[in-house]
Amino acid sequence: MKQKDFNLVIVGVGGQGQITLLRILSESALISGYDFKASELHGLSQRGGSVEVQMRFGPKSSKIFSPLVSQAKADFVLALEMHEALRALYYASQNTQFLINDFLSPIPGQGSLSKPEILKEIKKFTKKIKIIEANQICKEKLGKEVLAGIFLISYSSFKNLIPLKPNSILKAIKKIIPEKYLELNLKAFELAKSF
Repeated sequence: MKQKDFNLVIVGVGGQGQITLLRILSESALISGYDFKASELHGLSQRGGSVEVQMRFGPKSSKIFSPLVSQAKADFVLALEMHEALRALYYASQNTQFLINDFLSPIPGQGSLSKPEILKEIKKFTKKIKIIEANQICKEKLGKEVLAGIFLISYSSFKNLIPLKPNSILKAIKKIIPEKYLELNLKAFELAKSF
């Protein structure tokens, strides 16, 4: 059976490291021998604004021509912020796996939806939802909430939510993350392994 392309979307707010996560996943796909395309689509990427990145990858034989994920075609959505998970519903179908960081960023000048309200909307599209308090875990165990993204992509690999092996994610982290931040990011990877 031909392995199909894998469509991945990461959503969150500015300052959560989506571009870095996309670079790590792209490097991991390269290490794994996949053909891939990646794209950064964001509105206001300053701290607090919406940021979305997309990636499509598959075997070399699949010839990926576009990085953009079509409507209802995402295999995996990583939402680094709960409101942003709603924005990603455009890409969702009943087969889409959502991994959501249990983190709500206040929306300036607007009321926030509650976690149950957000989940109720997502469940209209898919029941494949996993919520992890990644910000809280990384703050308690590593002292930095910003490591939540590394923790979550590593977790995704360890739990086979994405078809990228932990070893390729680890190699990509070592290549992409600057030396002065590497030790903490490797700790986030190890934390995901034991979670």
